[in-house]
Order: sequence, then C-alpha cells, then structure tokens
Amino acid sequence: MTENSMFAAGQFLLGTFASNCSGGMSVTKVPERWNNSWDNNLKLARLLDDAGIDFMLPIARWIGYGGETNFHGGVLETMTWATGLLAHTKNINVFATVHTTANHPVVVAKQIATVDQISKGRIGLNIVAGWNRPEYEALGLTLPVDHETRYAYAEEWFDVVKALWQREEAFDFDGQFFSLKQVLGDPRPSRKVPILNAAGSGQGRAFAVRNADFLFTPAIDLARSTEEIAEIKAQSSAAGRSVGVLTFSHVVCRPTEKEARDYLQYFGQDNADWAAVDNLVNLQFAHAHSFPHDLLALIRDRMAAGHGGFPLVGTPEQVAEGLIALHAAGFSGTTLSFVDYAEEFPYFRDTVLPILEARGIRRPAPAREAIAA
Repeated sequence: MTENSMFAAGQFLLGTFASNCSGGMSVTKVPERWNNSWDNNLKLARLLDDAGIDFMLPIARWIGYGGETNFHGGVLETMTWATGLLAHTKNINVFATVHTTANHPVVVAKQIATVDQISKGRIGLNIVAGWNRPEYEALGLTLPVDHETRYAYAEEWFDVVKALWQREEAFDFDGQFFSLKQVLGDPRPSRKVPILNAAGSGQGRAFAVRNADFLFTPAIDLARSTEEIAEIKAQSSAAGRSVGVLTFSHVVCRPTEKEARDYLQYFGQDNADWAAVDNLVNLQFAHAHSFPHDLLALIRDRMAAGHGGFPLVGTPEQVAEGLIALHAAGFSGTTLSFVDYAEEFPYFRDTVLPILEARGIRRPAPAREAIAA
C-alpha cells in the first residue's frame, strides 16, 4: 500500500476545519451560519472528496463560548465523526482530534487502528495537549498551569500510542503518568498515520517537532510566518525529522471584490456575536499560546469572521493569490472555512482550484486520486 496522500510531495495541501462544530469557524449570528448536522457534514465530505481536497480536520470541544449563539456549543465527537465520514468517502483523509487528558492512549491507539481498517489508511490524529480551563472543569479535570507539565503528559501519552503501533509483543510501560501491564496493539495501523499538533508556545513547538508530521499554527503576518517556518524547519532538520507547517484560512469568495467585502461586513461585523468573540479571545489570553499574545487583541475582527484564520476575501483570482502567498511563505497547506461550507465550497472548487492547478501548486483531482489508490 502506498503512503498516505498527506505525505505526497509537491502538493499544497487543502482541507477544511471545524465543520463538526456549530457555526464552523465564524462567530456570527447570521441565519445561514453553518449547521453542523451529520447530514450537512456528509454532504460536504462527498463534495470535498470528489474535488480532490486532501483532508478534513475537526475541533474537539466540550463546552461552548456563550454569547447569543453559544458558539461551538454543539459539536459532533471527532472519532465517531471521522469514522462515519471515512466509511462514506474514497480518497480524502479525515482527522480525529483528541485531548490527551480526556482519552486514554491505549483506547485511542485501538480506535485509530480500527478506523485505519475502515478507511484503508486515511485516518489522521490531531493531538491536543490542552488549554481551555472551563472544558477541563466541565469534565472534572485539572488543567496544569504550566505548559511544561501539559506537554510532558502529552509526550508520554504519545509514547504509549507509538509503542502500541510499533511493537509486536505485549509490553509493560512504567512512566511518570502511565503504568501499564502487558499491553499489546492488535491491530496496528496499516501505514503511517499523519500526526498533527497545534502549537504556539516554545514547549508546544518542541513537542510538535519531536512527534508531529504537521505543526498547525496561525498565519497573521506572513513576514513573521516566513521566519517562524524557517525556524521550525531548521529545528526539525536538526532532530532528523521533516515537519510540515499548516495554517488555517477563512474564505469569502464572490464574483466581485465588493460583493465579498460587503458579505464580510455583514456576517463578520454587523452580525458578529461579539460576546462569544470576547469570551474566545479572553480564554486564549488566559490559558493558551495558540495565537501570539502581542497580536491577539489586534485580530479581534478576524476572530469573529473566521476564528482568527488568514482572510481569503475577494474574487477567485484574489483568493487564489492569497493561497499562493501562503505557499510562498513556506506553509505546506491550509484549511479552509466558509460561513456555509456546503453552499460556498462549489464556487471555490469551480473557480479557485483551476487557478491553483494552473500555477502549479495543486494537481488536478484525477492525479490525486491515483496517488491515494
């Protein structure tokens, strides 16, 4: 069996983000905001699969952000979501997002290996070390204050998962956080599982460089991103590894720039759920380093429009140029989000993807299908 298509060289990866969450990535009150029902997710997955999009990435969330919409108050659980979508698609990869402290590594290793069989090797794992204190409290857990402890736990957690996927005999594991007796991974994944980790702090990036295939980070200032990506590449090379860097983007693509800007104003300003936005920003300040704190307050508008994602707003040509700029900065790919994914993606598919293919950063869908076969 060939390697997972996430590792194919020469392809600027495209995926979607947070379609399992109510509202998707837009903290807005508009009536057409994303309805994260199973039927809508399945419709979207089939559209993406047919178009040759590379992956779908969910957010694991246990408590919403309040406001009038209770943004992300409704969320489809990611392992079952991924399994269902993979059973109904042919080529696209689907990630499960897993909080290390809320999920035992022996159980997760078995779940991923099982979904690997269902999907013929198209499952990915997004590891979350934890940051959102209200969610920990909702689950009766304690969020460690320091990043060192969070990532030490995540490191040992993933050591267990890797051992279960690699060792062919039962083994004991005696660590700081886990003491296991005669555990065995059977079945094991049929091929390398893509590992993703979102990291902003120094500890987080060190963890990602050691363990992940893709580090997920925001693109706020592309000049700053170019420097950060070069540093991450140098760190991973020094560790004898190759780590790609992914980011996330929000798309408002219309026939004219005025139409796109007007719609952005409508959903991302005039009808933003600002109470939920402020809750989200305040929690990021208090507990996380996903966004640089010196820039976080400056991107409040972006938080409303697309959860802080890189704005791709304008005509198909302008949106394509934004994606080409991300590629030129060194990103290996980006996720995409829309106010209504299933309604808006077909226009992106028909107008933007051909430009990216003509510019050489994407292959046509049939070539991608051959790689994944």
